[in-house]
Amino acid sequence: MLPPELAREIRKLEIRTDRVVDELIGGAYHSVFKGRGIEFEEVREYAEGDDVRDIDWNVSARMNTPYIKKYIEERELNVLLMVDVSASGSVGTGRRTKRQTAAELAALLAFSAGRNGDKVGLLLFSDRRELMLAPRSGRTHTLRLIRDLLAFQPQGHGTDLAGAVAEADRLLNKRCVIFLISDFIEGGDYAAGLRVLNRRHDVIAVRIRDRSELAWETMLGTGVCDAETGEVIQLSGSAAERRAFAEAAAAELRRSEAICEAAKVDLIDLRCGDDLLRPLIRFFERRKGRIRRI
Repeated sequence: MLPPELAREIRKLEIRTDRVVDELIGGAYHSVFKGRGIEFEEVREYAEGDDVRDIDWNVSARMNTPYIKKYIEERELNVLLMVDVSASGSVGTGRRTKRQTAAELAALLAFSAGRNGDKVGLLLFSDRRELMLAPRSGRTHTLRLIRDLLAFQPQGHGTDLAGAVAEADRLLNKRCVIFLISDFIEGGDYAAGLRVLNRRHDVIAVRIRDRSELAWETMLGTGVCDAETGEVIQLSGSAAERRAFAEAAAAELRRSEAICEAAKVDLIDLRCGDDLLRPLIRFFERRKGRIRRI
């Protein structure tokens, strides 16, 4: 039995996201993911006009005549929401923390997948695997996923992106569309693992940051506590210190952007408290336009 407060929060989130799901998925949702719509069925002899890229060279060599792979259309996608639930998600100077923003975004994607009849799963991670729900379809499963997003209490405080990426690669047998939702602050050396994961699946990185992490706007001195390590840093609020803070934040942004670019992973940038729908729609439109040009 769900606590009444959690049930109300899930219902509010469902109502809020339901209003924008149609706009998000209208005509774009399925068409922008690579590898959609094909599943290997069998091989058959090559016929004139067949795409030579479909030739199965191993079978052709054994049979001494060209054979091609035949595919059938898949009716559904498998979607995995990988959500960073480390302690830095508690940061938020506006209406929502990073954790709350990630939960609302994941709910929007989960309801969109459900509306399309797709299977959706959830992997929560910190410096360890916290929770794994295999991709399934159905409203009951989606609501359980939303409940865990809102109510799950992680054991870890730090972030291990490299470990999470490796875990997803190990657990997933069938090709997935993966939304990797994190602030991408540190997280270990995940560059090589992300490249491998994106070759086997279709990974979209969603970076959620709070404005307070990008620029120290006040001139007042204060102590700032690192939510993941507990380390307290004293800031004087001087112009030089604010400039150094902004430069370090910008360097961290460039690092995660460079890693995603090298891995050929699309990156969606979000800020706590901002509208979530517009950046997602821009992403779909941008990717759909890129597919048309291929």
